[in-house]
Amino acid sequence: MSFAEALRSVQQEQNSLLCIGLDPDTDRLPTHLGTTPQAVLEFNKRIIESTSDLVCAYKLNLAFYEVLGDEGWSVVRKTVEAVPSHVLTIGDAKRGDIGNTAERSALALFGDLKFSAVTVNPYMGFDSVEPYLKYRERGVFLLALTSNPGSRDFQRLKTGLVPLYERIVRAARKWNEGGNVGLVVGATHPRELKRVRKLVPTMPLLIPGIGPQGGDLRQVVRYGCDRKGFSALINAGRSVIFASREKDFASAVRREALMVRDEIRMIQAEAFGA
Repeated sequence: MSFAEALRSVQQEQNSLLCIGLDPDTDRLPTHLGTTPQAVLEFNKRIIESTSDLVCAYKLNLAFYEVLGDEGWSVVRKTVEAVPSHVLTIGDAKRGDIGNTAERSALALFGDLKFSAVTVNPYMGFDSVEPYLKYRERGVFLLALTSNPGSRDFQRLKTGLVPLYERIVRAARKWNEGGNVGLVVGATHPRELKRVRKLVPTMPLLIPGIGPQGGDLRQVVRYGCDRKGFSALINAGRSVIFASREKDFASAVRREALMVRDEIRMIQAEAFGA
């Protein structure tokens, strides 16, 4: 089964497009947990326990674990192990280096840490992406048009008649022989999201940027999904995981996640009958 097929399967099984970003900023953890690596692990486990029936994936931005020092990698590993086997895990590493380095990175992320998918920066070209593509059952999300304001600095630059991000989309389409390539497209770019989906009708899209960054959920669902209302992973991070700093934080996280999941479902039903 290809990654794209596995994604469709879990989205149908869970009836959810929601991906929760487990980005545990220690300055914002519930007060009673503290700020140690073990506190981060407890925070993650409680969120997973309270939301795993509501999501299709969890995304871990590795910077929030690298800052924990030696124990950070253990927290990553144990967090991934805590996720039910039918739910996907995404290592948001944004890796991208020459071939032999990429081979080691792919082995670490897919072999040791056992992520279902990773994010990769394609700036250095195909040889920096190819080592990840060899893992046919794992997803490789290439940065195309990110949600941050600085995305305009390079990603929108015209290269001939089309912007750079569209060149990446077209390259990703060419490289997708194993059905395991996806794209990162920010929710803050709805017009471009619609264009990307037209260029890659069935490819998985990882879509950050709803919530504090201001992306419109209705546009994200309508423009980001495939024709059957799937293949979009809609990431919600801070607005969900930091719903409360009190001892009931897991219940508060569940309420927020449920609200987002149900709103996505409603829009899906309206747009696709899904």
